[in-house]
Amino acid sequence: MSSYYDNPAFFAAYAEMNRSKYGLKAAGEWHDLKKVLPDFTNKTVLDLGCGYGWHCRYAADHGAKQVLGIDDSDKMIQQAQIMTKNENIQYKTMDIFDLDQLEQKFDIIISSLAIHYIKNYTELIQKIYQQLNNGASFVMSVEHPIFTAQGTEQWVEDEEGEISHWPVDDYFDEKVRNTDFLGFTISKYHRTLTTYVQTLLQKGLVLDHLIEPKPSQEMLEENKEMQEELRRPMMLILAAHKPNKKG
Repeated sequence: MSSYYDNPAFFAAYAEMNRSKYGLKAAGEWHDLKKVLPDFTNKTVLDLGCGYGWHCRYAADHGAKQVLGIDDSDKMIQQAQIMTKNENIQYKTMDIFDLDQLEQKFDIIISSLAIHYIKNYTELIQKIYQQLNNGASFVMSVEHPIFTAQGTEQWVEDEEGEISHWPVDDYFDEKVRNTDFLGFTISKYHRTLTTYVQTLLQKGLVLDHLIEPKPSQEMLEENKEMQEELRRPMMLILAAHKPNKKG
C-alpha cells in the first residue's frame, strides 16, 4: 500500500476525502463500529493500518494505557504524528503483515479498512491470534464481499445515466481485484463472507459480532446521495476474541 499512499498525488487526493478531513464522524460505518469496540480502559491496543491515527486517538481518549499504530506508509505515519497529542500513542512505519515482529502482545487489536489489501488473510489472522493476550479482542472492518466481488466497484447505470444496479460477479473467485480509487488503479483482495468468518473460527478466535453497517439516519438526512448506500452493503465489521485458556 505504501506505493499508493506515499505517492504525493494520491495522498493529496486521499486528504480531500471527508473521512480524512472530518475523521470518524464522517465514516459511514463508524456508528456501528464503535458499538462493538471493547472497553479500552487500561488496555494495550494495536491498530493495523492506522492511517491518520483516528482509531488510535479514540482508544487513548477512552482510557487505553498504551496504543501502537502501524502503517506501511511514511506519509500516513507522519500525518498521524502531526495530528496526535496523546503521549501514550506511538506510531511506526511497518507492514501490518510483519506484526509478529513486535515484542509484545496486546489486549485489543483493531484494523479499519486495511486487511483487504493483504494477500494472505489466513496467515495474517494466525499472526493476530498469536499477538493477542488470552481473553483479548480483535475488531476489523473491510470492504464487503458483495462490494468487491465484480471488481470495478462502480454502479451500473441505465441509458438515462441513473443507477440501475450493483454488479456482483465471480463471487467465489478469491483473488486480486484492480479497481479505480481516487483516479488511481488500486489492487485489493476479494474474499467471500465464508472465508472472512471461517478463518477467524479456524484459527481459534470466537466470533462476537458480524455487522453489515448502514449509514446513520443523521448521515442519510445530511447527504441525500447516501441513500444509494442502502441498496447494497459496502462494509463488513467482524468482532471476535481469543478465549482464555483453561486451567
